[in-house]
Amino acid sequence: MKFFKRYIHNWFFYTGLLFVIWMIFFDKNNMVEQSKLNSTLSDMELREKFYKDEIAKTTREISAYETDTALLEKFAREKYYMKKDNEEVFVIVRDTVVEKK
Repeated sequence: MKFFKRYIHNWFFYTGLLFVIWMIFFDKNNMVEQSKLNSTLSDMELREKFYKDEIAKTTREISAYETDTALLEKFAREKYYMKKDNEEVFVIVRDTVVEKK
Protein backbone atom coordinates (compact mmCIF):
# COMPACT_ATOMS: atom_id res chain seq x y z
CA MET A 1 0.00 0.00 0.00
CA LYS A 2 2.88 2.35 0.79
CA PHE A 3 4.30 1.75 -2.68
CA PHE A 4 0.95 2.62 -4.30
CA LYS A 5 0.47 5.70 -2.05
CA ARG A 6 3.86 7.03 -3.16
CA TYR A 7 2.70 7.19 -6.80
CA ILE A 8 -0.70 8.70 -6.02
CA HIS A 9 0.84 11.71 -4.29
CA ASN A 10 3.14 12.41 -7.22
CA TRP A 11 2.03 15.09 -9.72
CA PHE A 12 3.67 13.16 -12.60
CA PHE A 13 1.12 10.41 -11.97
CA TYR A 14 -1.77 12.86 -12.36
CA THR A 15 -0.24 14.43 -15.45
CA GLY A 16 0.26 11.04 -17.06
CA LEU A 17 -3.25 9.95 -16.10
CA LEU A 18 -4.69 13.14 -17.57
CA PHE A 19 -2.69 12.58 -20.77
CA VAL A 20 -3.93 8.99 -21.13
CA ILE A 21 -7.55 10.01 -20.54
CA TRP A 22 -7.18 12.86 -23.06
CA MET A 23 -5.74 10.53 -25.70
CA ILE A 24 -8.42 7.88 -25.19
CA PHE A 25 -11.52 10.07 -25.12
CA PHE A 26 -10.97 13.70 -26.18
CA ASP A 27 -8.25 13.81 -28.82
CA LYS A 28 -9.12 14.14 -32.52
CA ASN A 29 -7.66 10.67 -33.12
CA ASN A 30 -9.13 9.06 -30.02
CA MET A 31 -9.47 5.33 -29.48
CA VAL A 32 -13.19 5.29 -30.28
CA GLU A 33 -12.58 6.99 -33.62
CA GLN A 34 -9.68 4.65 -34.36
CA SER A 35 -11.92 1.66 -33.65
CA LYS A 36 -14.57 2.98 -36.07
CA LEU A 37 -11.96 3.62 -38.75
CA ASN A 38 -10.52 0.14 -38.27
CA SER A 39 -13.92 -1.49 -38.74
CA THR A 40 -14.56 0.67 -41.84
CA LEU A 41 -11.20 -0.39 -43.23
CA SER A 42 -12.01 -4.06 -42.66
CA ASP A 43 -15.36 -3.61 -44.41
CA MET A 44 -13.73 -1.90 -47.38
CA GLU A 45 -11.09 -4.63 -47.66
CA LEU A 46 -13.87 -7.24 -47.83
CA ARG A 47 -15.63 -5.21 -50.52
CA GLU A 48 -12.38 -4.88 -52.46
CA LYS A 49 -11.90 -8.66 -52.39
CA PHE A 50 -15.50 -9.21 -53.53
CA TYR A 51 -15.17 -6.78 -56.44
CA LYS A 52 -11.82 -8.21 -57.52
CA ASP A 53 -13.35 -11.69 -57.55
CA GLU A 54 -16.29 -10.40 -59.60
CA ILE A 55 -13.94 -8.70 -62.07
CA ALA A 56 -11.95 -11.92 -62.47
CA LYS A 57 -15.16 -13.90 -62.99
CA THR A 58 -16.46 -11.43 -65.58
CA THR A 59 -13.12 -11.40 -67.38
CA ARG A 60 -13.22 -15.21 -67.64
CA GLU A 61 -16.79 -15.05 -69.00
CA ILE A 62 -15.85 -12.42 -71.59
CA SER A 63 -12.89 -14.44 -72.81
CA ALA A 64 -15.15 -17.53 -73.04
CA TYR A 65 -17.69 -15.59 -75.11
CA GLU A 66 -14.95 -14.26 -77.39
CA THR A 67 -13.64 -17.74 -78.17
CA ASP A 68 -16.77 -19.92 -78.21
CA THR A 69 -19.42 -18.84 -80.74
CA ALA A 70 -21.95 -21.42 -79.54
CA LEU A 71 -21.74 -20.04 -76.02
CA LEU A 72 -22.08 -16.49 -77.35
CA GLU A 73 -25.17 -17.47 -79.34
CA LYS A 74 -26.70 -19.14 -76.29
CA PHE A 75 -26.04 -16.01 -74.21
CA ALA A 76 -27.58 -13.71 -76.83
CA ARG A 77 -30.68 -15.90 -77.15
CA GLU A 78 -31.26 -16.19 -73.38
CA LYS A 79 -30.37 -12.70 -72.31
CA TYR A 80 -31.48 -10.51 -75.21
CA TYR A 81 -34.08 -12.80 -76.86
CA MET A 82 -32.27 -12.71 -80.21
CA LYS A 83 -33.37 -15.09 -82.94
CA LYS A 84 -32.50 -16.21 -86.40
CA ASP A 85 -34.53 -14.92 -89.37
CA ASN A 86 -36.55 -18.09 -89.81
CA GLU A 87 -37.39 -18.60 -86.11
CA GLU A 88 -40.05 -17.44 -83.72
CA VAL A 89 -39.35 -16.88 -80.03
CA PHE A 90 -41.98 -17.39 -77.37
CA VAL A 91 -41.31 -15.96 -73.93
CA ILE A 92 -43.24 -17.64 -71.15
CA VAL A 93 -43.71 -15.56 -68.04
CA ARG A 94 -44.98 -17.43 -65.02
CA ASP A 95 -46.90 -15.51 -62.40
CA THR A 96 -46.50 -16.61 -58.83
CA VAL A 97 -49.80 -16.72 -56.99
CA VAL A 98 -49.74 -15.79 -53.34
CA GLU A 99 -52.58 -17.26 -51.37
CA LYS A 100 -54.09 -15.23 -48.58
CA LYS A 101 -55.01 -17.06 -45.43
